[in-house]
Amino acid sequence: MFHIRETLHDYDTTLREVPLRADRLKIAKRRWRSTAEDGEDFGIEVDTPLRDGDVIWVSDRARYVVRQTPEPVLEIPLDVSTEAAALIGWAVGNMHFVIEAQSSRLLAPDDPGLRQALDRANIHYHRIVEVFKPHRWSGTFVGHSHDHHHDHGHAHHH
Repeated sequence: MFHIRETLHDYDTTLREVPLRADRLKIAKRRWRSTAEDGEDFGIEVDTPLRDGDVIWVSDRARYVVRQTPEPVLEIPLDVSTEAAALIGWAVGNMHFVIEAQSSRLLAPDDPGLRQALDRANIHYHRIVEVFKPHRWSGTFVGHSHDHHHDHGHAHHH
């Protein structure tokens, strides 16, 4: 078993790729175990969760790459009116689902409750199977601090 503590950035890109396949929820963890397609066992113990495409181990013959497995998702096209876009945001956000926003579409987990909400709102969607990489809102990804020292332009009368 190989113990992995971080990803590799300096390796021979011509080496053949051996995938270490794992689903989104497993990859999001900092500690997990998996077996690569050639049978090598890996124990992952990282400070920051790995991502799809990360190279974790290199041998003389191959590079071992984390490959996230596709999962059922709802694809919601965004070629819609502003009102419909707002409705989509409300329907998805109201149920606290993670989403992946792209320029022309949103991806959300394929959930019966979400399908029902979209159907009720007459919002068009497709059920597809794809690698889903939702945005991370927690911690440093938010970019919003809770120190409210700034003045919001209120006039001060003395």
